[in-house]
Amino acid sequence: MKYTDIKLLPEHQFKRLIGIKPSTFYQMIDMLNANQPEHNRGRPSKLTIEEQLLLTLSYWREYRTLFHTAMSFGIHESSACRAIRKIENILIKSYLFHLPKKLPRGEGADWEVVVVDATFHKRADTQALLEQQGHQIFGFLHTVLIQIL
Repeated sequence: MKYTDIKLLPEHQFKRLIGIKPSTFYQMIDMLNANQPEHNRGRPSKLTIEEQLLLTLSYWREYRTLFHTAMSFGIHESSACRAIRKIENILIKSYLFHLPKKLPRGEGADWEVVVVDATFHKRADTQALLEQQGHQIFGFLHTVLIQIL
């Protein structure tokens, strides 16, 4: 994924792909550029600052492994990890892009809660059935999923 391709997208498609508005993305870029050291040590990154931010946002949004995310950007998994950690640290220290600490309460908050109990129960009837058929049972546990709405 290249920044040069994404910056040409309309605002609604940009937000759909990246998860944030272009204006927020550019604020993040400005913050990252302001916190870049003047003299970089070591080998320069293969990705630009914009692509490093895209890497971080896609990792957060898509819940893919670092390996898969890194392959999408053509870099090694360890390089992706370093880039994401660097971007995260700069954004956290800026205090501009925090989520609210408290959940909304009161009359304006509309919450729908689903409680899921996923516990393991050994099913004796399944074991007896398998033993009757001449199969060995290795102590498999079957999951009973109960949803309380």
